Amino acid sequence: MNDMLTKIDELDAILKEILGVRTYELTSALGELTLKVGVESYREVMHDLRDSPAAAFDQLIDLCGMDYSTFSDGNWSGSRFAVVTHLLSTSKNWRLRVRVFAPDDELPIVPSMAPIWSSANWYEREAFDLFGILFDGHNDLRRILTDYGFIGHPFRKDFPISGYVEMKYDESQKRVIYQPVTIEPRENTPRIIREENYGV
Repeated sequence: MNDMLTKIDELDAILKEILGVRTYELTSALGELTLKVGVESYREVMHDLRDSPAAAFDQLIDLCGMDYSTFSDGNWSGSRFAVVTHLLSTSKNWRLRVRVFAPDDELPIVPSMAPIWSSANWYEREAFDLFGILFDGHNDLRRILTDYGFIGHPFRKDFPISGYVEMKYDESQKRVIYQPVTIEPRENTPRIIREENYGV
């Protein structure tokens, strides 16, 4: 057995040194580290992760919103919305997942990472569009996937699958119009195949 620390152990020790006395939670599962930080220290921690020569997380490779309202069969008791970021150090060849929860479920706001990593720009716009998470310090926070007249945030767990309105081209008006959804809700019952040699 090799007595040397594995890369994940080395990164764990570096992160603990960088984070110091700040409040955080660091977990390891399936060969990956996840760092959970409070919203109050999120921006400062991310700066330190980028600027520390020991960690050298020079790239933000992904950022997404999360809605925990139905997590754990609806028994989740924490904040509803979180932002999960994946960082990469190209020089150290290691990755880190960072999770931060928005403290207010009604108006979820977390600091923007776009001033630190420019790649966060469109990811944050997507999280805003789909989850309604606001990013403080983002200089162009507007919808990116849905149209500008869209109402609501379609990846929220309480958003109806069929949506609220549908869009269609009206030949008589020669323009696109919005109207209430005309799809009838129905229950999908899977076909049960009882024949033992079905498809053979």
